[in-house]
Amino acid sequence: MERNRDKTVEVTLVRVDAVEADEMWSYVGNKDNQVWLWWALDHNTSEPIAYVFGTKEHTYIDHLRDMLGVYCIIGTFYTDGNPAYLNIAESDVVQGKENTQKIESRHTGLRTWCSRLVRKGIRFSKTLKMHKIAVGLVINYWYFGNRFW
Repeated sequence: MERNRDKTVEVTLVRVDAVEADEMWSYVGNKDNQVWLWWALDHNTSEPIAYVFGTKEHTYIDHLRDMLGVYCIIGTFYTDGNPAYLNIAESDVVQGKENTQKIESRHTGLRTWCSRLVRKGIRFSKTLKMHKIAVGLVINYWYFGNRFW
């Protein structure tokens, strides 16, 4: 099977006035294996812009920054008090819980819609791959309107 490699992809950078970023954790396999979801959403529309899975290590914030840099030009970056976010953007980084209430409420909704993210239950994903697939499907279904079933 021959692939056509001459296709070009056009990317349009979008100006996002304000972004909220936060992280949430869950388990894969058992309670000894935490997995962190690092994600960012548009402060004005509350829609997710990018997300990555990893550990609590701050190196995963670099992956999130790289994903945001591909698609967005960010004005103000709102985060909680986590020092990992201080170097995420070339824009203004404002720390404090008063500007991250939308993403914090999205944590509650995401944990409600995706039982694999519930911390006090036994509904764990068995593998990281399946965890990424399940959570990614929920995010795409609820937030981006990709209601394909």
